Formats: sequence, C-alpha cells, structure tokens
Amino acid sequence: MDINRIDPEGMRFTGMSQATVTDGWIHVSGQVAVRDGSVVGIGDPHAQAEQCFANIATVLGQAGTELDRVVKLTCFLADKSAYAGFAEVRNRLFAAHPPASSVVIVKELLLPELLMEIEAIAKTA
Repeated sequence: MDINRIDPEGMRFTGMSQATVTDGWIHVSGQVAVRDGSVVGIGDPHAQAEQCFANIATVLGQAGTELDRVVKLTCFLADKSAYAGFAEVRNRLFAAHPPASSVVIVKELLLPELLMEIEAIAKTA
C-alpha cells in the first residue's frame, strides 16, 4: 500500500503529516485556527471555524481534491458554546453535500486560545 503524505508549505509540523492519502482516501489531521503561525479569531468561534475549514481546504487542494469530497468530519470543541459558530460555517460550506459529522466536547486543546479542532476524511478526486 502506497501512502502519500501531504504537508503544505507553512503548515508543516514536526512529527505529523497534515494528511495522508492512501487507497483513494485522504485523512486530514485535526486543523486549528492558526494562520502564519498565529491563532486567528481569539474568542470568536465563527472566525476560528472559518480558518479551520480554510486549512482543510488547503490540505485537500494539495492532495488534488476539494471540500465537496469530504465524507466525514470530527470536531473537537473546547467549550460547547463554540458549537453555533462551528455549525453555521459547516452547514454553509456543506449545504449541498453534508458529510457524516461528529462533535465532541473536550477539556482543552493544545493552546488555550483554540476553541476547536476539526478532522476530515475525503475521497480523492
């Protein structure tokens, strides 16, 4: 089985790949609201969700596909009050092709400013 590892420029993180592609499937690592090394939208769930999904789209693009090929999302929320912002962005982006989706409330994420982390599984184009 061949495994292709996806690490867009500016998104490389030691010890992990942003995605792996194998047998027609793309597994995207949890994406957080970080752009150019800084947390985006501190305290704003909507802005953080937008950045998480922008990061997912970047990774998928490098793998040769798009958001409309996502079949599963898992969102980890540091606080359930962030759900509305996440859900609004998810529902808008996936209105025509909603994936299976899970949301889990966790005690905390790696950085205290992060409100969510979103993983995705997509089919290759």
